[in-house]
This record gives sequence, C-alpha cells and structure tokens, in this order.
Amino acid sequence: MNPHAPLIIDIAGTVLSKVDRQRLQHPLVGGLILFARNWQSREQLTDLCASIKRLRSDLLICVDHEGGRVQRFKTDGFTHLPPMRVLGDLWMKDAMLATNAATACGYVLGAELRACGVDLSFTPVLDLDYGESSVIGDRAFHRDARVTALLAKSLMHGLLQSGMANCGKHFPGHGFVKADSHTDIPVDNRSLKKIMADDAAPYTWLNSSLASVMPAHVIYPKVDTRPAGFSKPWLEDILRQQCRFSGAVFSDDLSMAAARMIDGKLVSYSEAAITALSAGCDLVLLCNQSLDSGLAIDSLIDGMVEAQITGRWQPAETSELRRLSLLPTSTPLEWNDLMVHAPYIQALDLLP
Repeated sequence: MNPHAPLIIDIAGTVLSKVDRQRLQHPLVGGLILFARNWQSREQLTDLCASIKRLRSDLLICVDHEGGRVQRFKTDGFTHLPPMRVLGDLWMKDAMLATNAATACGYVLGAELRACGVDLSFTPVLDLDYGESSVIGDRAFHRDARVTALLAKSLMHGLLQSGMANCGKHFPGHGFVKADSHTDIPVDNRSLKKIMADDAAPYTWLNSSLASVMPAHVIYPKVDTRPAGFSKPWLEDILRQQCRFSGAVFSDDLSMAAARMIDGKLVSYSEAAITALSAGCDLVLLCNQSLDSGLAIDSLIDGMVEAQITGRWQPAETSELRRLSLLPTSTPLEWNDLMVHAPYIQALDLLP
C-alpha cells in the first residue's frame, strides 16, 4: 500500500496520453477527476476508465455528477437527472414520495456511472437554498436543514444500492454567500452558533452516513481567517470533534480563486495542498490544469515530493485508508445488463 496518495488530478483528453500515465503512476497521486471534455461516448468512457484501472487498480475515478446543470455525461443513454431543488419542491407536496424519488435518483446516478467504471461522484450538495447564491442555486435541496438532510440521506441510500460512496459538500455551508468561489473569495460573517444551528447541522445528523466531505472555499471570519478547507479549527475541531465525522475530507479545487489565497497571500499549488493537508484534508483536488501541458500538475507533484523530503509534510496512513475506503467493493452491472435490471427500471419510473 502507498503510504499516502493524496493528489486527485485531471487529464486533458478522451484517452490516456503517455504523460497522463506517468502522472497517474506517481505514488503521491491517488485518483483523478473527469470532466465533460473527457467524454465522447459511453463506450469511450468505459474504455478510458478500464485503462486507468489497468494502470493502477487503486486509483479513485471521480466526477462531479449531481443532476441538473452539474452533470458531466448527458448523452448516449445517460439519464438526465433533475436538479436537487426539484426533490425539495416535491417534499413540500409529499415528503415520503420525495424521499423515495431521492433514493431512485441516487441509484440511477450511481449505477450508470459505475457501469462505465466511475468510482465516485461528488454528491450530495448539503448547502441550504437561501436564494442568494448563483453558484449553488437549484443544486441545493431546500432552505430547511432538516429537509436537506433527509433528502440527502435518501439520495445516499440510492448511491449505496449502486455500490457507490458519497461526498457531502460544501462544509460548513456555501449557500448563504453570494460570491462564487471559482472567481472570488466569499466571506460569511455569521456567528459560529448560527452556522452550526443551520447550515452545518446536516453534517452532524449524517455523520454515520457520509463517506466523505468537501469543505467550502469560503472564509468565516468569526471562526478563522482562512477558508474552511485550509482551516484546522473548521476541519479538526468542528468537523471531526464537534460533528464527529470520521470519513475522508477532500479539498475543493486548488485552482479556484479562493483556494490559493492564504493569509492574504497568493501561494503555489503545492503550498496550498500542504496547507490543506496540514489543516485536516485527506485528499486535495487540482482541476483543469492538464490542458496547458500540465505544468501546474507537475509543479504540484514536485512541490509535494520536496515537502516530503524536507519534512514539511508527511504522508498519513489514516488518510490513505480513508481514500481506499471510497473505492467500490461490489462488481457493477455492465450497461446492457443494467438496462434490463428490474430495480433500475423501477428507479427510472420513480424519478420526478
């Protein structure tokens, strides 16, 4: 077993290049995240995932595939899943019907991805719908934390039926701030008491169901001057101790605007990664950096190797075990078998 492979990187195209293979075989790389540019067809995606697993069976193949406007694969048989707000709206008419529909969504989402070889989708969104955030918007289930938690748990049940783990995001909550952390550094000035009573509540209620969590690239100055994903108070004291969460913690994308601004200073990708890992993240994502010849990815890997040699960062066996725990343990149904599988057909009928 690798002592710790915390880096989740990306690839540029629809097949693995020679340089992709070299990067993915690096002992510090633990997985990759796919995007729409890595998709051509279902057959091509299945072949790509198979080639990744032949390279290293322990690599975690991830994707942002939530439904609504955040769904990377939409053609060649993939079901168009609704935005999560649709489930929240359904709850207001029939709560029990909504929970059943959420489980169906989770099962269809997970089963289709797994049939193509994808291991993990970064879902569900646990952010609350305050009606203010453009980046969250209809990705959120509901304004009420209790409704959000129960619909998310139902969706996670469906993922579990498909053999897929889950990732609750964005801790402790991204829904209240207007700014988009892809381009700005959002600041949430509310008190810790208010955030814990509302936005962060689902993380405590779901601590036995959540397999992984992704913190928000948001600064909550009443708690820390650093964004949550780089904050030991948020990750160690609050998420681990107070919310009693014991699964894996992913950083959000280190290439986002809010990611590398630490203590008012723009830092390198490797410095951002070390800061996130030191604060309590188990895994760090660097997205969309393979397109420009991948210099940022190589710089991140080289910086992490140097930090390890000089003792600035040390691999953590606990984090590696958490990464490995996210890999599916059951054999997925192949696509053609899935299409005639009775539970899948039933789940399609139950989608809102």
